[in-house]
Amino acid sequence: MTDQRVNTEVKGHVLIINMIRYKKRNAIDGEMSLALDAALNRLEDENDLWAAVLTGGPDMFCAGTDLAGGSGEPTERGGIYGVVGRTRTKPLIAAVEGIAYGGGFEVAMACDMIVAADNARFGLPEVKRGLLPTSGAIFRAGRVLPLNIAKQVMLTGADLSAADGHRFGMVNEVTEPGGALNAAIAMAELITANAPIGVQQSLQAVEALDDEDNKLGWELTVKAQTVMGKSADSKEGIAAFFEKRAPVWTGR
Repeated sequence: MTDQRVNTEVKGHVLIINMIRYKKRNAIDGEMSLALDAALNRLEDENDLWAAVLTGGPDMFCAGTDLAGGSGEPTERGGIYGVVGRTRTKPLIAAVEGIAYGGGFEVAMACDMIVAADNARFGLPEVKRGLLPTSGAIFRAGRVLPLNIAKQVMLTGADLSAADGHRFGMVNEVTEPGGALNAAIAMAELITANAPIGVQQSLQAVEALDDEDNKLGWELTVKAQTVMGKSADSKEGIAAFFEKRAPVWTGR
């Protein structure tokens, strides 16, 4: 089933969700946010769906927010992108090929597991554009990565390879290029071979441990975003991006 920006397919008890805005490197606009929200609502609402895999296709995962038009309003059940603010009861696995940058990386971090091809690259380049991560990385990066590595990724804007992600415990499995989706489906099928209620209760119990920290994390993210949004550097970073030039920072 295709919903403009997203294609969904069911294999057994696994819902496969494929972002299909390839010409824009799967950058998330308002339409894609709504389509992702609808797909994940379906996962939660249909009793025969016990797990899902989220992919961006064979060449890329997601380049994050569409800077030209924005990602639309947060959805009621899913928050930003319809994904990163969601309380889920069923496992979601990211299958990452190529780039997972900015919000795309934050979407992957919002999943329960990550399977990545060895050509995958993860990054938070917001600081290079006078921005900051606003879709969960501020509090999630330090959970999926050692704290100093999380700081390095956020403060330098440098890429992280799939191999390093695996070495640090962020990536569950590394595959050959083109193999991430099949490996993620196989992992989902291992999960769905188990009692669904047991899986769901286990996931909810683990997630509940982070619930209070998540609330504080979102509050601090909004506070940081407010300060950054008023700065001259934020305007300069976006202008430089669209004008394809190096930004001139003032620290103001």
